[in-house]
Amino acid sequence: MNADSWCRGVTPYQWLVLLVAWLGWVFDSMDSTIYAMVLQPALQDLMRSSGGGTVATDVIGWYGGIIFSIFLIGWAIGGVLFGVLADRFGRARTLIFTILIYALFTGLAALSQTWWQLALFRFITALGIGGEWAAGAALVAEVWPEDKRTRAAGLLQSAWAGGFLVAAILNLFLRNHGWRPMFVIGIAPAIVAVFVFLWVREPERWVKARAEERQSGGTSRNAGSKLAELFAPGLARSTWVGSGLAFVAVFGLWGATNWTPTLIRALPDLHGLSASELTSRVSYATMLLNVGALAGYRSFGPLADRVGRRRVFALMCLGSLVMLPVTFLTPRTYTQVLLLLPLLGFFNNGIFSGFPIYLPELYPTRIRATGAGFCFNIGRALASAGPFVTGYLVMVLGSFGLAASAVALIYLVGLLILPFARETKGQPLPP
Repeated sequence: MNADSWCRGVTPYQWLVLLVAWLGWVFDSMDSTIYAMVLQPALQDLMRSSGGGTVATDVIGWYGGIIFSIFLIGWAIGGVLFGVLADRFGRARTLIFTILIYALFTGLAALSQTWWQLALFRFITALGIGGEWAAGAALVAEVWPEDKRTRAAGLLQSAWAGGFLVAAILNLFLRNHGWRPMFVIGIAPAIVAVFVFLWVREPERWVKARAEERQSGGTSRNAGSKLAELFAPGLARSTWVGSGLAFVAVFGLWGATNWTPTLIRALPDLHGLSASELTSRVSYATMLLNVGALAGYRSFGPLADRVGRRRVFALMCLGSLVMLPVTFLTPRTYTQVLLLLPLLGFFNNGIFSGFPIYLPELYPTRIRATGAGFCFNIGRALASAGPFVTGYLVMVLGSFGLAASAVALIYLVGLLILPFARETKGQPLPP
């Protein structure tokens, strides 16, 4: 299928749905990246204001890891909760509400006066980000044609690279204005909620499934019964596998790769640069990381259609296992890091393109958002220990490079899970 033929037959409305969901995910990604970009200056400011003096690197690592972990727990809770609500009340309605949550509380984070206030705002922001993922993935999967879903999901996941790049560019332009304006700009996604309200209707698949559920008396089922259904015979293995793969991917990303800005700031050849110059170097590095991520996002779908979902997940796990220690341990200069970051981004970020493709394929329409949201986000809940573990390893091992390299071993778990995964290549979405 060439670049022209895969687009043929897609309606303007289907493109519109993809565009709106893509924009929502761009801002999802931007909001989730903002903290990683400003972690060090923000915590230096907030903790110095209460204790005075410069805050040591290991202390930044410890409290930074705590906030990362709190953020991931919120993301997990929001993904599961709003996944259930998206199955009950609709994908578009849930999309609107979750976007408004994460936009508002990202902006409020700019008002933080202590590290725990920042942690609280990031927790509530994460509720919306997690819920928006579940609703958006189900919406695009159900609206797009069966034979083009994987390409659409790959485009949708590319929004994460777009969001990372937006965050890096904003960080570059606002480098002389402190960390708070970065959070203020996070209010911008609210405009996407308006677009969803005006233009997007509920998928016909969901409307039909909801009507059948009402006729059969299924509307009385609560969230607990929907979640229990994920572990019913025929679905339990898929739920365990999907959750396990998501755990591996999120643990690796947030336990290692998302510490890249901190790694850059610690490079010996950048010592002595002003805060503004150092922020610029971090922004350029993040951009290159996400150039590679974009290539990974766009590659997963075509590769999955050609060789199958399981093999591409295995490729991404193996590449991440190798590239994390190579990137975090071998370079001694900024230039060397820049050369390695695109390769790391291809594997470590590219794996995430598999989830909006694979997870919706595992569940019937009535519990699709619940299932996809649960797998992706219960894995995230378990992976919330990743930043905390990394912060602890920094204190024990003495460097972010050694800590991130130790975290890379999690990808061995992914390779051990994959033999149990069901291959869904060439199969339609369950009705």
